[in-house]
Amino acid sequence: MKRPLPLFPTSLIGSMPRSKEVLSALRRMRKGTIAANDFNQLIHLETEKIMMLQEEAGIDIITSGEIGRDNYVSFVSDKIGGVSMMSMSEMLDYIDDKQAFEDILTALDVPAVSIRNAICVGKLEYKGNIVADELLMMKKFTDKPVKITMPGPYLLTRSMWLPNLSGQYYGSKEELGQDVIKIMKEEIDHLQDIGVDVIQLDEPVLTEVVFTDGKPRSFMCAALSERKDPKEELEFASSMIAQVMEYIDRSKTASSLHVCRGNWSKDESILLSGSYTPLLELFAHVNADILTLEFSTPRAGELSSILSDSRIGGNAALGLGVINPRTDEIEALDSILSRVEEALHYLPKERLWLNPDCGFATFSSSPVNIFENIAAKMRVLAEASSILRSKYDEAVNR
Repeated sequence: MKRPLPLFPTSLIGSMPRSKEVLSALRRMRKGTIAANDFNQLIHLETEKIMMLQEEAGIDIITSGEIGRDNYVSFVSDKIGGVSMMSMSEMLDYIDDKQAFEDILTALDVPAVSIRNAICVGKLEYKGNIVADELLMMKKFTDKPVKITMPGPYLLTRSMWLPNLSGQYYGSKEELGQDVIKIMKEEIDHLQDIGVDVIQLDEPVLTEVVFTDGKPRSFMCAALSERKDPKEELEFASSMIAQVMEYIDRSKTASSLHVCRGNWSKDESILLSGSYTPLLELFAHVNADILTLEFSTPRAGELSSILSDSRIGGNAALGLGVINPRTDEIEALDSILSRVEEALHYLPKERLWLNPDCGFATFSSSPVNIFENIAAKMRVLAEASSILRSKYDEAVNR
């Protein structure tokens, strides 16, 4: 059974900055010049530090920091058979519109050398672990509730699909997607056998579908797939995510869907903008327990754009983004509390969670913040939650 949580539970979204030692180890792992045991020992030590940092700050649901992952999606190249890590130059050989692809890379405020992608280069095969070993490691270091994060089925499929290469093994992106779903279900079985409080599926590229029609695409993984009508693409994504969400045993584990607008730059002007309105149908269909969404930036639109819809406000919990991971400034306590009070006009207090908008290090070699700021942001998040509990927890106030 799921463990009970306090009112206004707090958690992080996923990634944390990696130390110089970890970055070096990741590079050596790719080259095969570090022993697996040495790499794993370092990741264990660094993950324990990240988890202790969260506990010391008062975070309720602990995440790993994704320390051993190269980036938010490419790490699966070591976890799934039929998938290989490819550099930008290697992928360019299989891209028809090379100029358009290079334009997207130029627009990204990330060094091209830091972007590598997991590409389907054969029939997919489940090897028995995508993030399960990470979960086992986490459970050694804490007795608190834990959340495991992994790329969602649509993100995985779209990111891995390089038509001129992957098309040699699958007739279509949709056919590839069915094997992705099968593998994710096997992983969910593994995770729930171990015991996990929250499974979070990350689907940031959904906003690329609805906010860049007719404009340059800004997610690197989106550059690989052929552009389709947004309605058709959302239907495909919705079907995939719903199948995986439905498979999670909700008596054991809460399911979370995380959507943001990109998190590779501190320059807000180059990141996507728009309310969640175009995604309402998808949100309603996938039936996640928690919608973990970006809301600390005006780029995300108004809370009313999503919570006034009875299919959303009347069912799911909201993981309310009240911390901007890309800013050096520490959020004012009053601004967080005000945002929560606004959300409480639409949701009961039992269905409001607090979190940052996104992770703090989308790409391992290009974090968007430093630990000094991150620790302070976590502390103010926990403090806001504590104040809200004192105000709204009837058990405490009796």
